Amino acid sequence: MSRSVLLLGVSLFAVASPAVAQQSSGQQRPSVDSEEIIVTGELERFGATKSDTPILETARSISIETERDFRDKGFETLDDALAYTAGVTAETYGFDMRGDFATIRGLGVPEYRDNLQYLFGFYNNPRPDLYLAEQVEVLKGPTSVLYGAGSPGGIINVVTKRPFDGTLFEVRGRVGNFDRYEAMTDFNTAIPGTGGTGFFRFTGLYRNTGTQIDQVDEEKIVIAPSFSAQPTDSTTITLLTNYTSQKTDTGHQFLPLEGTLLPHVSGREIDPLAYFGKPGFNRYDSESVTVTLIAEQGLAEGLNFEAVGRYSASNAIYNQAWPAFLAVGVPRIDADGDAAWTFYASDARSEALATDARLRWEFTTGGIEHQVLGGVQYQDVMTDNDSAYIFNGGTINVFDPTYEDAPTDAEIAAAFFRAPSNFVQSTGLYINDQVTAGPFIVTGGVRFDWVTNRTGRATPQKDSATSFSGGVLYRGPFGLSPYVSYAESFQPVLGIDRDTLAAFEPQEGRQYEAGLKWQIPDTRSFVTVAAFDIEQSNLPNPQALPGGGGQQLGISTIRGVEVEGNLAIGGLLVDANYSFLDHENPNGFRLASIPRHQASLFATYRFAGALDGFRLGGGVRYQGENESSGFNGVGTPAPGTPLIIAVDGHTVADASIGYRWSNWDLSVNARNVTDEQYFTTCLARGDCYPNERRTVIATVGYRM
Repeated sequence: MSRSVLLLGVSLFAVASPAVAQQSSGQQRPSVDSEEIIVTGELERFGATKSDTPILETARSISIETERDFRDKGFETLDDALAYTAGVTAETYGFDMRGDFATIRGLGVPEYRDNLQYLFGFYNNPRPDLYLAEQVEVLKGPTSVLYGAGSPGGIINVVTKRPFDGTLFEVRGRVGNFDRYEAMTDFNTAIPGTGGTGFFRFTGLYRNTGTQIDQVDEEKIVIAPSFSAQPTDSTTITLLTNYTSQKTDTGHQFLPLEGTLLPHVSGREIDPLAYFGKPGFNRYDSESVTVTLIAEQGLAEGLNFEAVGRYSASNAIYNQAWPAFLAVGVPRIDADGDAAWTFYASDARSEALATDARLRWEFTTGGIEHQVLGGVQYQDVMTDNDSAYIFNGGTINVFDPTYEDAPTDAEIAAAFFRAPSNFVQSTGLYINDQVTAGPFIVTGGVRFDWVTNRTGRATPQKDSATSFSGGVLYRGPFGLSPYVSYAESFQPVLGIDRDTLAAFEPQEGRQYEAGLKWQIPDTRSFVTVAAFDIEQSNLPNPQALPGGGGQQLGISTIRGVEVEGNLAIGGLLVDANYSFLDHENPNGFRLASIPRHQASLFATYRFAGALDGFRLGGGVRYQGENESSGFNGVGTPAPGTPLIIAVDGHTVADASIGYRWSNWDLSVNARNVTDEQYFTTCLARGDCYPNERRTVIATVGYRM
């Protein structure tokens, strides 16, 4: 990306935008802690819906996890937080140190930070940490009118802590099982000499910990200084920076089906905490740097310019060894437990420049209120991944692993393939109008996108798409607000159709949704219910011959219902969720690793009177059975026939206890309290994924 420096300079003046209101009384999560104030920056102009409309008046499904949730429930990762969110499947692939792989409504989704996409490509970035976040927003369903290319499942948006008008000093220390030690700090102050118009905030974290697998440790450093200034009453500028370094191993061992979910011919079982990597070789060492500029300028009464721009760069050295995969349905290990040992090494990086700028115009005509948004979004992304792959680099025994029979460093270096870099440039123009007429709120939007994708060839692939969305919500009596909505998505696909010799069409998604939002009168409690129908088209055609034509006739369908409730009564706060998904992939089977039924409940009680300052919490998470399907390969008794692997559902309990006095806070959080052991999923290709075992963390903090 030779133009990065120039484009970054331009972006600081043509920066882009986000926006949502989380501060309106109609949409705030219930708060019951009168003695604890969680200080946040200005969130009302930065959120996943790019509007300041309260969530309970928005004709689509949105879920929020706040900093209060992170502290009360002991959340450290996105997977932790999203495990209590309706419609989201978290910890999909079990214990993993590389990242978070949550799905929304059965589909993988992109991760955003402050309304700009944060992760590009695969395994080239550190895992985000929630101590740096003020809240996590889950926008469900297609979002292409707002964000351009993406999944019909939705997006996950992390809102970063930012400077605010005030003073804050916090230090926190943590210890836990697996020899966990952490130190964190959060500091905010006015900048001297600015007359109270400039503020500085610094957030940092250091972690050194082992894990449930003896050979896998983690060392992590995060440094995040930020600045904000308000030179005039109508101008606000914020600069966010972040450096993250993570040194760890993958955690994933790709355990064979035989000896885990399925019996092995010897009758022996594989230890779910076994390590099949190569000590000294396995690693996931990653680092990233991001610089984000956010600006807001009032131009006239009701007319504002809002913008955000970001430059980011990241890289990761990812080395891993595992028992080799064979054809679907073919055992990966022999009768003695021996398996071919595969070695993979990669050096991956990404570099991205993203901007999103828009005008917001609010006006009233004839008693009808309009909120018009018009914007332009630009993104320039480079990803690169040089890698080596040695299928049979030695032999490992899964019942009694030793690690001597492995390729040399020179053999691995000789196997490296220098892949060409991939460059993707995208531009989007969008406009949206929200009309309020009495009790009705009507929204409609359209977006035009152009995407150019180039990978080591002179002729780039070019795609374009037009996306629509719309919705109607009725603010009825007794706090009831029924709504209906429609939204579309698209995602470019590289390659050509052998019949037409034309480039593949983008995958397309569309969703119909109907729901009801209920703000219980005279309370801080609310309930939302949503039913939806998603169709994803232009997927790979299961009937097409490899290399043949008609490759894009596949369709997936997903239908579901979600119920989400937040109840606040006195000192009691209860979050409850239920999701049902009926889904089918192009082969007619269920989507891999996605349960039909999920439910969760977490309750926190803050005591008063003689026990004032104490809080007690507990939660239960349930995921139903999930499946993975494939077709038996050559070497099986019936090649070409379907193979379905099913994994039983599981229930896990979490707990927390805390005490706050003066400026001090002490808490103990436990996930998977009873240390349940299960597989989150097993894939038809031949591997299983153990869950995260019991984790107990004690935290002491001082805040003033």
